[in-house]
Amino acid sequence: MKLVIQIPCYNEEQSLPLTLSEIPREIPGLDTVEILVIDDGSTDQTSRVATEAGAHHVIRHVRNQGLAKAFRTGLDACLGLGADIIVNTDADNQYAGSAIPELIRPILEGRADIVVGDRQTDQVSHFSSSRKRLQKVGSFVVRLLSGLEVPDAVSGFRALSRAAALQLNIVSSFSYTIEMLIQAGKKRIAVAWVLVPVNPKTRESRLFRSLSYFLLQSLATMVRTYTMYKPLRVFTFLGGALVVIGALPVARFLFFYLQGQGGGHVQSLVLGGVLLVFGFVSLLVGVVADLIAFNRTLIEILLEKVRRLEAVQGAGERLPDREE
Repeated sequence: MKLVIQIPCYNEEQSLPLTLSEIPREIPGLDTVEILVIDDGSTDQTSRVATEAGAHHVIRHVRNQGLAKAFRTGLDACLGLGADIIVNTDADNQYAGSAIPELIRPILEGRADIVVGDRQTDQVSHFSSSRKRLQKVGSFVVRLLSGLEVPDAVSGFRALSRAAALQLNIVSSFSYTIEMLIQAGKKRIAVAWVLVPVNPKTRESRLFRSLSYFLLQSLATMVRTYTMYKPLRVFTFLGGALVVIGALPVARFLFFYLQGQGGGHVQSLVLGGVLLVFGFVSLLVGVVADLIAFNRTLIEILLEKVRRLEAVQGAGERLPDREE
């Protein structure tokens, strides 16, 4: 049984040695523990420091491509290394490396394929009250969309089985955390969560630039991902709402028309007609999008088979030092 711990990095030469030093090199139930660092186009000495601090593998993007892309690169590389379990953690040492054995326990016991570390954000002193409220609301919305009971939906400290990693297709450019859970819920992947400790803050979050930025990006990811997997439901709701709203001014016009006063209320008929047209078009778009979603499912099945073949062929090969 092989565990590969992947760490996406961007200019982390200061914090990375501490992060690596806290990761256990031997864990009961595992034969091998390896560390993979994904240097996402750093302008400092992150790659060199990672090697010197004990990382077994280092992949470097030529230019910065963002957290989601770095995570996706790491996932493919871990599969190529023959990982049976993959753990993702942050390079800023936010998550305690000592919690990794507990994080992977549900996978080792066969109870889950994805495990999310719950930071208990209400008790984290360096999180602002607004950030705590935002993460609580965000986790609630993600639970509604995914159907999964995960208290800390945006936690990046998580473990995946090989089977789960092969099924996930992260396409977001912002962050993988929300999209992964919505995908897991729609694909009925078993997900669990465990309580994990949080280390003192070493630097400000680079992903959490501001509340408004994080909120907008997260909402966009939620809407895009949910629509991708449930298009008929989304467009039916949208089209139905437009039809109902459009029917109201049409009903108003008919009410006055039957009383012989329709001439002064033509604008209601025009507005209602436009809304009804948009509503019916939305319903038709939903049907087409649902057919496309079925096609996407077939493509994902094919992609999973291809990734399995690539992972088998890539096992044991040396990873590239640079990746576009």
